[in-house]
Amino acid sequence: MKNHMGAIIIGFVILIGTIVLGNAYKYKFISNETIVVTGLAEKDFTSDQIVWKGSFNRYGFDLKEAYSFIKSDEAIIRSYLKEKGLPDSAVVFSAVDVQKNFSNESGPNGSYKSVFTGYTLSCEVKVDSKNIILVEKISREVTELLQKGIEFNSKKPAYYYSRLNELKIDLLAKAAEDGKLRAETIAKSSKVGLGSLKRATMGVFQITGKNDNEDFSYGGSFNTSSKEKTASITLRVEYLAN
Repeated sequence: MKNHMGAIIIGFVILIGTIVLGNAYKYKFISNETIVVTGLAEKDFTSDQIVWKGSFNRYGFDLKEAYSFIKSDEAIIRSYLKEKGLPDSAVVFSAVDVQKNFSNESGPNGSYKSVFTGYTLSCEVKVDSKNIILVEKISREVTELLQKGIEFNSKKPAYYYSRLNELKIDLLAKAAEDGKLRAETIAKSSKVGLGSLKRATMGVFQITGKNDNEDFSYGGSFNTSSKEKTASITLRVEYLAN
């Protein structure tokens, strides 16, 4: 009798265990059914800030004299930019960089000696402004400084956008909407319901030149050479299916 009762108890335990494991498997299977899509959002915008840089040099054997010349050039350039309509607050001059120059000259028995050939003094000017049209015009006309005896080396302007964080948040919201729409389309075609959002992961934020054939970068590109730009962002979303 005891053996019979023991067998019944063991059988009952096995049955309960099977039911529990079955329900656990069923729960795990259902909970793992998800729909994963990638939402995309893009927006064209115009830069509202320009940064333009240039440099100028002076050479000489007398350091004090060369320094005097380059500071005089700085004053002329500052005056020139002000006459063109740029306020002093938009213009920044760097400290003067001084470099000693040497050349190797041959000596007796195939030897060489280092000979001092003078100083090179250089200075950089940076213009940071919201007046893009004005700065673009000045950057094209700056060769006028040659008439004042200044060899000014102008660089290409760089373009930026001061409301980049707002743009990024707006794109994220649109990418989320796009992702949900894609998930709903998949759920409808698969004849399942779309549940709650399980996970969302932001992808790469890219800024490229508008209508430029510019390659996307894995780490995100940030175009500064184009005034007209296109921003894009991806958002990987995962929804529960029910």
